[in-house]
Amino acid sequence: MHTVAVLSLKGGVGKTTVVLGLASAAMRKGARTLVVDLDPQCNATASLEPGQTERGLSDVLADPSPETVARAVAPSAWGEEVDVLVGSEDAEIHNGWDGNEQHLTRLTEALSELTEAAADGELPYRLILLDCPPSLGRLTRSALIAADRALLVTEPTIFAVSGVQRAFEAVQAERTANNPDLQPLGVVVNRVRARSHEHQFRIDELRDIFGPLVMPVALPDRLAVQQAQGACVPVHQWGTPGAREVALAFNLLLARTLRAGRPQRAPEPDEGDDEELDAAED
Repeated sequence: MHTVAVLSLKGGVGKTTVVLGLASAAMRKGARTLVVDLDPQCNATASLEPGQTERGLSDVLADPSPETVARAVAPSAWGEEVDVLVGSEDAEIHNGWDGNEQHLTRLTEALSELTEAAADGELPYRLILLDCPPSLGRLTRSALIAADRALLVTEPTIFAVSGVQRAFEAVQAERTANNPDLQPLGVVVNRVRARSHEHQFRIDELRDIFGPLVMPVALPDRLAVQQAQGACVPVHQWGTPGAREVALAFNLLLARTLRAGRPQRAPEPDEGDDEELDAAED
């Protein structure tokens, strides 16, 4: 099970878009996925349209017991491969500073309950995506403590580049203080227009700052993304040329995500990675 925190400390750069795109790519691949909606705006929950639940994120953070977690998770309207731990507008009460560092581990406890449930015979999740709010409060910090990878999202604009720098510093700080297993997965650039000199300048700037952490695949700026989200369907099912272009980019991003999340072992001859990338390009 790979747990990925998707974050930036700049609002409006498309964190939820990346979460939904990865979930769409994972569904196409047949990789069971859980989306955890940590943003009190609840945009991921709205787009995935899960069934009614008795509990939500705020309840889980107050009481990460097996019963509460089970009542806060529901299948999405997309299909049985994607579930949602539904967001709560009142989750904002868990975002401020209260001096109790133990509260930061409650999300980790909740996700461990899902692991134990899988051990008891339920179908395990292959991927857990944590959709973080655009601030470095307890919700984002909880995600960084619970995750094994952090995917930083930015746009090719000056203020977004600054936001992703702060997000990277937050990842490094949380790794040092609370989660030594946390690793930066990379920086994905969203809403790129290929003919924009400003966009190319900012991408070059990001590569100067982050080097190989900048993902080789960027997400193109296509209206189909907003259309698919508005219709509450996976971008892979939207069917327009723009949607197919974005879907291919998300396939490649998912392949890199799953490959990077694997436990490190002694190198052996293995064609799995190549097969995964080939499948992404289908």
